[in-house]
Amino acid sequence: MAKVVVAGGGIAGIACANALQAKGIAVEVRDRGRVIGGRMASRWIDARIVDSGASYFTVTSPEFAEVVDDWLARGMARPWTRRISMINGPGGTLAAAEPGPLRYAAPRGLRSLVADLASRAGVSVAQSAPITRITPGPFVDGEPADAVVLAMPDPQALRHLDEAFTEERALVADRSWSPTLALLAGWSHRCWAPMDGAFVRDDDTIEWIADDGRRRGDNAPVLVAHSTAGFARPRLAEPPAAGPALIASLRRLLAIPEQPRWVHVQRWTFARPDRPHEQPFHLSDNRIGLAGDGWGRPKIENAWLSGTGLGRAIAERLR
Repeated sequence: MAKVVVAGGGIAGIACANALQAKGIAVEVRDRGRVIGGRMASRWIDARIVDSGASYFTVTSPEFAEVVDDWLARGMARPWTRRISMINGPGGTLAAAEPGPLRYAAPRGLRSLVADLASRAGVSVAQSAPITRITPGPFVDGEPADAVVLAMPDPQALRHLDEAFTEERALVADRSWSPTLALLAGWSHRCWAPMDGAFVRDDDTIEWIADDGRRRGDNAPVLVAHSTAGFARPRLAEPPAAGPALIASLRRLLAIPEQPRWVHVQRWTFARPDRPHEQPFHLSDNRIGLAGDGWGRPKIENAWLSGTGLGRAIAERLR
């Protein structure tokens, strides 16, 4: 039986593994984290799950819609909002929300959707098991594989590719990603103007705010804010130290009169590709596959499509 090693336990890596297993191909999924999810990260704080990574997902493709319909039917996902507000400038006020695409959220956190995809397909993931080096063969840390998938940001993929992979390295080299710091904060009660989420323009500190209680559907007084890349870059080494400045900006932007009851700041080094690839994935003649958020527009739906498409392409190659 053919064997494929998938490095990366985000939605692209799990979707790729699902597609491969559906074609009867053995898959070994390895992830560097303690839990799967990738950019769909959620954290348990104050007896509640809070989404700290991606904020929501949208649906445009019929194939992904089938997956989402199943999540909706089982209560795994929920429609969140079509209206996202806007705050213009550091002293701007919360503008009326304009209608847009329907955004979906997950009552148990977005990470639960990745875990659901893996469990329902019977895909097991080795946690805290990062790969080190891929060499021609291909070999993963000296072990042979029929194909290898790197479902991760370009800078991380580059670290694992041997210098002999000139084509693959050229594709992921010089592909910078912007960081962010995710601020998670909880109050004793709701003390800001009603809104679902807000994009922030022309502020040096914060670019996005989500009301996590309205997003999750339990109305908890919890906000999540993502910093600008410029604010995050010099503070990645010590995220908690950025907490006071982020809280001050969040309170200013939403006119919140009180300090939060609890605060957590999480580093997200590779939050967004500065220059995404135009194609949805890449499969080289060396049987090295590249997929994920950097392939196509960085959306959860596109990451799923990227991994699914790559898995099917590898299965066809190995026939």
